[in-house]
Amino acid sequence: MRDGGRLAAAIEVLDDIETRHRPARLALKTWGERSRFAGSKDRAFVSGLVLDVLRKRRSLGWRMGADTNRAAAIAALKFEWGWTSQAIAEACADEEHGPGALSAAEAAALEAPADLVAAPDPVRGDYPDWLDEDLGRAFGDRRVAEAQALAQRAPVDLRVNLLKTDPIRALKALSPLGPETVDLLEGAIRMPAPDPSRRAGAVETIPAFSKGWFEVQDLGSQIAAACAGEVKGRQVLDLCAGGGGKTLALASAMSNTGQIYAYDSDARRLTDTIRRGERAGVRNLQIRSPVNAEPLAGLEGKMDVVFIDAPCSGSGSWRRHPDTKWRLSPEALERRMADQDQVLDHGATFVRPGGRIIYVTCSILPREDEDRVEAFLARQAGAFTVRPATERSELAPWLTPQGYLRLTPAGAQTDGFFVAVLERAR
Repeated sequence: MRDGGRLAAAIEVLDDIETRHRPARLALKTWGERSRFAGSKDRAFVSGLVLDVLRKRRSLGWRMGADTNRAAAIAALKFEWGWTSQAIAEACADEEHGPGALSAAEAAALEAPADLVAAPDPVRGDYPDWLDEDLGRAFGDRRVAEAQALAQRAPVDLRVNLLKTDPIRALKALSPLGPETVDLLEGAIRMPAPDPSRRAGAVETIPAFSKGWFEVQDLGSQIAAACAGEVKGRQVLDLCAGGGGKTLALASAMSNTGQIYAYDSDARRLTDTIRRGERAGVRNLQIRSPVNAEPLAGLEGKMDVVFIDAPCSGSGSWRRHPDTKWRLSPEALERRMADQDQVLDHGATFVRPGGRIIYVTCSILPREDEDRVEAFLARQAGAFTVRPATERSELAPWLTPQGYLRLTPAGAQTDGFFVAVLERAR
């Protein structure tokens, strides 16, 4: 495809996402199915441009003085990808493939964009207006900087599976992709964010991946799992296991001792957990599927650790899934908060005296984080106490005064995560 065709395709996908309220992944898949002529480089270009526009849609539109997907896509090429104004003009003016010649206003805005200094905070931070109060509660005067960090491309993080190998061997196996170790956590490996316009090397193509040596997992997610503390020989329930990322991190820390139970209300999600667990060499995992009657029967009051990776808004993962911040609504947030209350109350029934709940969200919104914990503690009437989420000194800068852990890309250079450790009275 020519550049003009790629640009036109990206605008088409963005319009589809906006008008049909579709996830970006599905809109890109639909475009790909209709565009069999597009090669892998074309698909990478279109996908990369769409996601970069979604990350910074409001600030890009402000700089162009136009709130349209076309304006934002053109601005992304100029201000994010470093294209010259002439290259953009030529791509737009491609009569057969391009989206149409630049207007005089567009050409002028590329050369003299509006200054973001005068823009409202939600525009500078690229988030919906209705979330400004929530971000203010979480970050105060830092909310724009925190939101801007959530609008950047994310690196690729890996967790070394210590059941199969060690960090030195894993680094050697990954050497073609330029890996680096991360000081915050043993076994964490990071690769820089790929160029959005090019097809990046896939971790899954490394032979060691199929051997179970490592898993793709954001560093924040790895840290959240590590907040479970010493789990060797313990009884652990992952109550919202999903695809099994944190289940496998916990299993690796357990060194195939004790027992880990994985449950999710959606049985389909557990399929990946089974497959990934086999590849990782996990031998102490029991899948408790909701298709069975009373799948968690017998576990009540017996768990040392109940790990709750609660359903949430996903606001902490806006770097990776930028479309979700524009599709989130106040009503959807309220539904998630109700889910969080329910899963916390459910999880409490499985904790033994002296055992712990590890409550985790991939959210930066206090209504899903501190507020849910405080409401849970009030309902439990003294049965649980907040403990520091981590004792690791290198993570101390991100502990809140209450002892919760809040990770963000601006601070810890991770996705946004919240962790609370709640201990049941003996």
